[in-house]
Amino acid sequence: MESGYELGDRLLCLRSPMMRGDDVSELQLRLSKLGFDTGRVDGIFGPATQAAVGDFQRNAGLVSDEVCGPETTAALRRLEGRAGSATVTGVRERDQLRRRATDPSHLRVALGSPGELHPILTTFAAELRRGGTSTLLLDSGWSEQAAASNEFGADVYLGLVVAEEPLAEAAFFAAPGYESYGGRRLAERLIGELPAAPGWGIGSVQGLRLPILRETRPPAVLLTLGSEDIVERHASLVVAALHRALSAWSEDPS
Repeated sequence: MESGYELGDRLLCLRSPMMRGDDVSELQLRLSKLGFDTGRVDGIFGPATQAAVGDFQRNAGLVSDEVCGPETTAALRRLEGRAGSATVTGVRERDQLRRRATDPSHLRVALGSPGELHPILTTFAAELRRGGTSTLLLDSGWSEQAAASNEFGADVYLGLVVAEEPLAEAAFFAAPGYESYGGRRLAERLIGELPAAPGWGIGSVQGLRLPILRETRPPAVLLTLGSEDIVERHASLVVAALHRALSAWSEDPS
């Protein structure tokens, strides 16, 4: 359903539950490139997107009802080509990354797995806490984990999934025209620090629109490792790799 809409197919407004879709993503991207801050380009019509629609309507001389209908869509399309390639969201994220503390002990880190927490995450969390880092362990559904991370005020989220086949993949949030720069940087750090386990090769980094990546406000990465026996044999090396990657990312996230 979310991928079935294009901008202009329906009225877009704030409601409960919030409207979602590729048309919302396109609206957010167009507004953000014009300098109107929609929050993340995540395809979710929330309060920030509503406010950005209203700001655009006032600047365009339209009735500011904060609803994206035919007139607002037409005005956005008339301005196509005048916007730059950078988005307000991307600029803000980089600025926030540069301004925050670079000491890992000052971070608030959320860690999660689907279902029962993996021992790698619990071990990693214990080591982070010993170093003074505030951590939150999550084992609920992905959307619930995202909401809990946001409420916790996390600076970063790291999820772990163990696959059946041998692989090493790190995913960050990306949508057409936008990607989480902090998420990409952390994903690259993680893949670069992982041990050279049999079957993992050099690993891969990819941008996806999974709920945990899209709905988590801070930079988020979902790490997928497999198989289970490989992960168990290299558990201590994986924990050490997570430490190195998080420390390096914290010192230079952008």
